[in-house]
Amino acid sequence: MSHEHRPDEQTPDEQVPDQPVAGAHQEEPTQPLAGWRPTAAEPEAVEPGPAPAAQPEGRAYGAPDDAGHDAGAGPGDTPSDQAGMLGGPPPHRTPFGEPQGASPQPRLDHEAAAPTLPYPTQDPYAQQRPGQQPGQPWFGPGPQPRPTYAGPVTVARRIPLWVWPAVACLALVVGILGGLAGGAIQDELSARPGTNDNGINGVRTQTAAPLEADNGSVAAVAQALLPSTVQIVAELDGREGGATGSGFVLDREGHVVTNNHVVASAAEDDGPIVVIDHQGQRLEATVVGRSSVYDLAVLSVEGGGKLEPAALGASQVLRVGDPVIAFGAPLGLSQTVTSGIVSALNRPVTTSGQSEDDSSYINAVQTDAAINPGNSGGPLVNLAGEVVGVNSAIATNGGASGEAGNIGVGFAIPIEQVRTTVDQILRTGKAEYPVIGAQVRTGGEPDSEGATITEVMPDTPAERAGLEKDDVITAVDDQPVSDGIALIVAIRTHLPGDTVEMSVVRGGEERVVQVELDGKVG
Repeated sequence: MSHEHRPDEQTPDEQVPDQPVAGAHQEEPTQPLAGWRPTAAEPEAVEPGPAPAAQPEGRAYGAPDDAGHDAGAGPGDTPSDQAGMLGGPPPHRTPFGEPQGASPQPRLDHEAAAPTLPYPTQDPYAQQRPGQQPGQPWFGPGPQPRPTYAGPVTVARRIPLWVWPAVACLALVVGILGGLAGGAIQDELSARPGTNDNGINGVRTQTAAPLEADNGSVAAVAQALLPSTVQIVAELDGREGGATGSGFVLDREGHVVTNNHVVASAAEDDGPIVVIDHQGQRLEATVVGRSSVYDLAVLSVEGGGKLEPAALGASQVLRVGDPVIAFGAPLGLSQTVTSGIVSALNRPVTTSGQSEDDSSYINAVQTDAAINPGNSGGPLVNLAGEVVGVNSAIATNGGASGEAGNIGVGFAIPIEQVRTTVDQILRTGKAEYPVIGAQVRTGGEPDSEGATITEVMPDTPAERAGLEKDDVITAVDDQPVSDGIALIVAIRTHLPGDTVEMSVVRGGEERVVQVELDGKVG
């Protein structure tokens, strides 16, 4: 039966050559397009062809035939043919994959059939609707296709109530720690230049004596100590260079020890201070700290790390008559050396200041080595080349100027007191001295046998110890006390916080009291 021929329809009678396929025989005919049918716009009446040949039983779709060939796909099948099998065999194909009205094409024995997996007959998740053709999507009402999995769903959880107090406490702790750290940094930045947290133990001092203890040469001592002795020129009452004095190098960090009265005016007015070393080099210096009570000051010299430090000795081993050498710049004459002997030990000496707290009370080493104005702050040295005191004061004959010069009586601050005060200054830039909280009579009374108390301040160590007005203190730790100056000197040889034992006479009866010393900066 004849019918109209369409270009896209193939009949079994037509032999249209297909593109060569690798591994396939080129004479094999091309298979018809899979799944093609007339559309509604182009209705065509196609006469059915001859009935398909009977297929042997027992073969499933996609199973190989007896010759081992795949009956579901052949080398002539196009990708469209194979894609049409996903939803099951197309309506115009047999269950065995052969086109209707066509006989199975024989396969050559030398052609290898590619193994294929059977296509599923239908989507297991699809649901057949009435009127829905196999392999066609459904757009009608009813259950929608299974939604695509989009991953786990995040469920918003409510924050527990305990979290907020914990956060607040953490913020408070962080704030406190931050404040403490900021305070520590501020203290560090505001610390006085030249100080050291470990005091005198934190600086590099000279520990060994430069000479043997039995050295008898003053010249050898002079050669050893002159490089460690400096001259100091400071402002006085607004006049640059108005005050002159001496000092010695303490350590390799450039600290210099001198008397407070040499640099007091410059320190108060922030005036210039110049240190002149043994080679005549002038170096600028600043005050690290000072004590008017002990008449001591510590300077920090710029570039003083190259100066040679002096060795520190001990005054407590001195004996009256031991030879000593004084170094300094008396009357502005730098690098001056004078020698003498120890004239006395534990001599109570005071230098008057503008107030009671400014007065310096010294338990001094007395010497007949020539000491003149300008020697102040210079070292007093033993024959081993060790510093045993700091020259501080001289006795005068009452001249109009108050500085009549050497008359053979000079006084030096014991090195033990120097160590204590310098250590405090290096640590904090300040020094403390001990007090008992009572006023004593310091005027000369020939018949006095001790220090008479004139007033006891409330809530002081003296009041807590039971001391009263008119009590007479005759001894401190078994050291006799002759007057008020001797009592002050005896107390100031101790440290704040120490407990001392005092012998007290009241109404003709003697008693012993324990007094814990308080401290005061000065």
